[in-house]
Amino acid sequence: MNGLYQKRRKRPEMNLVPLIDVLVMLIFFAFVTMQFKAAATLNITLPKVETAGKNEFKGTVTIAIDKDGTISFNDKKIADDQLGPLLVQVHAVDKDIPVLIKADETTQLKKLAFVMDSCRRTGLNKFALQSR
Repeated sequence: MNGLYQKRRKRPEMNLVPLIDVLVMLIFFAFVTMQFKAAATLNITLPKVETAGKNEFKGTVTIAIDKDGTISFNDKKIADDQLGPLLVQVHAVDKDIPVLIKADETTQLKKLAFVMDSCRRTGLNKFALQSR
């Protein structure tokens, strides 16, 4: 009987190599499937505009669209065709200036898309839509 009890049980060990292999494969899979945000490239070369009013655009630019579709640029009402040249002036001063778009909740999507497209066309890609 002593022969049966003398055999000591081997302590159970966890083999970590397969677990590490699985973890490495999961990390590799995550990196392969991750979508990196590509920089937006425009095939437009804009002319450099040197204006006397360089200090006019400090901080942020605010574009507001009211419920009737009227566009305001820094609290001044403007026509739709004036927005492009104003944004070109802003881009000439600082291409990384943030543009804040405030649109009424009943604004037509067409008008909002026009403003966002105008910003992108002039190279001002740092725009945000304000919400409450």
